[in-house]
Amino acid sequence: MGKKRIVIAGLGDAGLLSAIQLNKNFDVIGISPKPCLVSGQELGPRLARPKDWEENYLIDYDRFKGLKGVDIRHAKVSGIMARENKISLIGYDGLPDTLAYDVLVISSGTQNGFWRNGHFENSDDIQRNLTEKSEAILSATRIAIIGGGPTAVSVASNVKEMRPESEVHLFFSQEMPLPTYHPRTRRKVEKFLQKQEVVLHPLHRADVPADLDVEAFSSDPISWSTGQPPFKADVTLWAIGKLSPNNEFIPADMLAEDGFVRADDFLRVPGYENVFTVGDIAKTDDNRSSARNAGHLVLAHNVKSFLEGRDEKLKSFKPPRYRWGSILGFQKKGLSIFTPNGERVGISPWWVKNLLFPVFVWRLIYQGLEKRK
Repeated sequence: MGKKRIVIAGLGDAGLLSAIQLNKNFDVIGISPKPCLVSGQELGPRLARPKDWEENYLIDYDRFKGLKGVDIRHAKVSGIMARENKISLIGYDGLPDTLAYDVLVISSGTQNGFWRNGHFENSDDIQRNLTEKSEAILSATRIAIIGGGPTAVSVASNVKEMRPESEVHLFFSQEMPLPTYHPRTRRKVEKFLQKQEVVLHPLHRADVPADLDVEAFSSDPISWSTGQPPFKADVTLWAIGKLSPNNEFIPADMLAEDGFVRADDFLRVPGYENVFTVGDIAKTDDNRSSARNAGHLVLAHNVKSFLEGRDEKLKSFKPPRYRWGSILGFQKKGLSIFTPNGERVGISPWWVKNLLFPVFVWRLIYQGLEKRK
């Protein structure tokens, strides 16, 4: 008998890492509407320093050594026929297809703006979008960023670092940004933004336009349900957590009320013993923490245990209380990692360039990366 087949619906960060782990023992097919990894991480560096961001977050699938032998389809899943252990898909060329699986992994992620979408794209589309958005925000004199999460904070900090002469305004609804992080992390990042002279506007809740296009910048005056006077900027970026799960192809009984995929402690979809989920689509907790925190390792272990008939070996995924990790990304003075208990670990630029990415990230986590052709 041949190897068991695993189909992975979605090859963003979590899906790709899962594919690398499972490729050692199984026949893996990965499905993505993109021709390469387009990471949803680090929007701030992506807008402020797109060429630097590309080096580490926009990577052709054929450069990953751990994906050698994986059948990668430039396609979108259009349906799941779980009783038949099959999925239907539509290729980039518009042609339909059907695939059988022994295990299905749903890692289709979310859409929350121009930096994360479920559209079909080719390499030219991706590059054009990257360049246009970066040029638009870096050419602005007065910039408004709406949102208090890590995406909004990262954009505010990185754009201000690259354009210190520009006014960068960050609006958020609570007293401090980063509500899902440890209080110490929140205070430290707030002080850093103030030192950069990012203008902070706490307790501002925006009236979200009914026709808001989260895939575009806007320039209309911003009004506030909290009573402050309207604010006008050259460019406004809405990073308000208005995300939606990529779930169009997923049966309703696999979904929680908010549209994310239901997940038990073992990252398995309840009621479907051979369907697993990981990443931002997986409703493991309010922060959907399996997108980080080595969720792919738990997923790979559990899929392998299931296919080997050893359910007693399944491991639980344990979400942390607070989000943690990089918030601002790699900046001129290096990289800051914030721990689950709110401590900051600073890594100098030399160590980031010569050890963190080439050794820890690409060699250890991603198991090897070919040089650009």
